[in-house]
Amino acid sequence: MSGFKKFLMRGNVIDLAVAVVIGAAFTAVVNSFVKDLLTPLISALGGMPDFSTLKFTIGRSSFLYGDFINAVLSFLIVAAVVYFLIVMPYTHLKDRAEARLEVITRECPECLSEIPKAACRCAQCCAEVSPV
Repeated sequence: MSGFKKFLMRGNVIDLAVAVVIGAAFTAVVNSFVKDLLTPLISALGGMPDFSTLKFTIGRSSFLYGDFINAVLSFLIVAAVVYFLIVMPYTHLKDRAEARLEVITRECPECLSEIPKAACRCAQCCAEVSPV
């Protein structure tokens, strides 16, 4: 039981739980935005009162493709928000951090092993190298 308690109390499990709850709440907000504001606006421009009522029938089965359009719009909005507010800034920060890393090693011209920049002799092949 103590192992389970340790697992639950690790920081990444709690962070993941918080992220899932916030993600679910954000998804509900986006779904409401799409269903209640965006699709009525788009459909008003197209002459339809509501996308959710769009359907076609084959035999006795009705296919509600208007709800599918709402779901696709919701997905695209969530994906755009995640990309522009999380992925792009993270990539930018990661690229900046990688650019700041100073190279502290170089290749030995004789054996091509990694040696420190300030080395005068290669530790692998004992060749003399000029320090940088």
